[in-house]
Amino acid sequence: MKTRTGLVVGGCLLMAYAVVGALTDADVTPGGVLLFLTAVLVGHDVVWMAAVLAVGVALTRVPPRCRTTVRTAAITAAAVSVVGLPLALGFGRSADNTSVLPLPYGRNLVAVLLAVAGTTLLACVVRRRAAADRKESERPAEGRP
Repeated sequence: MKTRTGLVVGGCLLMAYAVVGALTDADVTPGGVLLFLTAVLVGHDVVWMAAVLAVGVALTRVPPRCRTTVRTAAITAAAVSVVGLPLALGFGRSADNTSVLPLPYGRNLVAVLLAVAGTTLLACVVRRRAAADRKESERPAEGRP
């Protein structure tokens, strides 16, 4: 409980510092800040949370023994996509300078996502076979009294 109180107090102090800094800075326009905060709120609560909830509903269809593995893969794929997608799309790249973002980021992003999917599939197959072997070894032998 003391840790939570300390974190809440620390967070409030950091937010107060940010608000005071924004209000005293001559270059900050309140309209622009409100527009940015609204865009972040809508982007997070409408787009991101809807996608997370949809993936969560889809994960209920996964068999329970593979659910943790698939959930970990989904989180990994989301993190890799959030970091790699802006590079793959080339935002900020000037067309006349080939040395800026010279690698094939789109292809590499797809390769990493396929590696995550393949590893997940392999882990689920291994778990399924291990569970099948366990069930087979637990069966009583036929013809025993």
